Amino acid sequence: MNNSNEVKIYSFLGLAQRAGKLVSGDDSTMLDIKKNKVNLVIVADDASNNTKKLFKEKTSFRNITCVTYSTKLQLGLAIGKAPRAVLGIKDANFANKILELIEPTNI
Repeated sequence: MNNSNEVKIYSFLGLAQRAGKLVSGDDSTMLDIKKNKVNLVIVADDASNNTKKLFKEKTSFRNITCVTYSTKLQLGLAIGKAPRAVLGIKDANFANKILELIEPTNI
């Protein structure tokens, strides 16, 4: 993966956090998924298999895009918090832009 895309992704995650358009952590993200408030879910590569499976199932049931990306530490640092296994992007524009930057890496 090229480094500039990675920097952009983390920047957008930080922006989304500051704009209040991002929810982080398993419980908070799951609550917002159930309320259909999330447009994109990012699960860390190093999250447990149970966590990955749970979020894949919940998001596919509700037609929400779910991607695995980065590490818990990197995701936490990007939003200025402790390591996070799961992030939910509430804003459609942020979600689309971040997905656009992540997708080429998951081909």
